[in-house]
Amino acid sequence: MKQFLLFFCITCSLTSLGQAAGDTVYKPVVYPKGYEAQIDLVYTKLGDWEGKLDLYFAQNPSKPTPLIINIHGGGWNHGVKEGQGGFNPYFKSGFAVANIEYRLTGQAKAPAAIEDTRCALIYLVNNAKRFNIDPKQIIFLGGSAGGHLALMGGLLGNNPIFDSNCKNGLPFKVVAIIDKYGINDVGDWAYGPNITSKSATNWLGDKAKDDAFIKAVSPISYVTKNSPPIFIVHGNADPTVSYQQSVSLHKKLLELGVKTEFITIEGGVHGKFSKEQNDDINKRILQFLEEINVSMSTKKIEIN
Repeated sequence: MKQFLLFFCITCSLTSLGQAAGDTVYKPVVYPKGYEAQIDLVYTKLGDWEGKLDLYFAQNPSKPTPLIINIHGGGWNHGVKEGQGGFNPYFKSGFAVANIEYRLTGQAKAPAAIEDTRCALIYLVNNAKRFNIDPKQIIFLGGSAGGHLALMGGLLGNNPIFDSNCKNGLPFKVVAIIDKYGINDVGDWAYGPNITSKSATNWLGDKAKDDAFIKAVSPISYVTKNSPPIFIVHGNADPTVSYQQSVSLHKKLLELGVKTEFITIEGGVHGKFSKEQNDDINKRILQFLEEINVSMSTKKIEIN
């Protein structure tokens, strides 16, 4: 089958907090025939900064398709959407995928990244008909700091506490959150007994000692019995984000009766899993979504 390349490999030099300078080569995103890509869609503008996302969606689906909103990690201080990939399992199952960027710590402190995540969500909901997506079937996906933002974006639901930059008048529903080794307790990551990080205090800025604010930007604070199903994966040898972050989240979900699945990668470090492990994770994510009746395409799409 003919492949469509989103863009040729881009080589650029990145110098940012927590990331050494050097040449980074981004792999092209390959999407199947019948899909369309809209690149660098501006979902919000704040001063000179434009929030952008890349969207891949079916051109003529028989019905609106579920949407996965993917969020990159990087301690809120580095990373780019172009560094993300691995969307083929979702394309093959008929999902639309939005890959978003957000303001980093050097551009704006907390809660800016959460506000941007919510703005991206609102933009996609408001334009659901244009992009053939189902606003009642939204899934958030992210790893590390992206996992934190995925949890915040999804657990907030219709709570507009961080929606002051973008207004939404249309109904939507987050049906699942895929959390890969994410931060659910920002205070614990900043000051806890297991693994701490300056990325947390840097992101919090002048709110780094404000307990109420730290709680407000921590996903664990928003877990209720009505929370959407959450799939969690974490390596138990993670040196960057404590494995206990996911253990505590999973425990609370079980206590409240929220559907959840927790995969432990034995000896796994921070997101550096083998191809076999990643293949198994993707398979189990799709099974999890099927279990909660996310309506995927019944016809599998081939990507050569």
